[in-house]
Amino acid sequence: MRKPRKDMVVETRAKLIAAARLAFGTVGYAAAPMDGFTAGVGLTRGALYHHFGDKKGLLEAVVDEIDTEMCNRLQAISARASSPWQAVMDEWVAYIEMALEPEIQRIMFRDGPAVLGDLSLRPSAQHCLEALTDSLAKLKADGSLIDAEPAALARLINGASSHAAAWIASSADPEETSKQAVASFRLLLTGLLRPPPST
Repeated sequence: MRKPRKDMVVETRAKLIAAARLAFGTVGYAAAPMDGFTAGVGLTRGALYHHFGDKKGLLEAVVDEIDTEMCNRLQAISARASSPWQAVMDEWVAYIEMALEPEIQRIMFRDGPAVLGDLSLRPSAQHCLEALTDSLAKLKADGSLIDAEPAALARLINGASSHAAAWIASSADPEETSKQAVASFRLLLTGLLRPPPST
């Protein structure tokens, strides 16, 4: 029995994204031949053009998929934290440390920005930014945070973490760079806490 067209479309897109993700994550975007990874899943270059427009459109789909997975992982980390403040710290430190993972390092922090521009401006990245803004607003309301605009702080934290991750991804020694970046980032975030009242 032939599958409904809707199911075939979903399946074809999923196959192309999985094949491209594997290729982009191992040999990189520029070196990944379209005919190679499409043939590997029994499809043609024509299928790629039909579903994604071109190779860049396929990279966008891969980036959106990985970004969604990263956001879900970060939310799970945040949910396990011992306090709202620790949730913010743990989540964004984990984001920086993800730059040590080979697939994320290559696709999200090297090839993605080089081909697509600033990934933090993409719609798929806005959910995490909105969640951070909401967390900071609650911390400010309960008196834990300095008197600053949560939306502005969220963008500054996002920018600092993105640059730290890019630094790690392009470093000759990612492990050491990650240690330096995380230690400094922790100090930066701790400076946002309101000092306890003097006695």
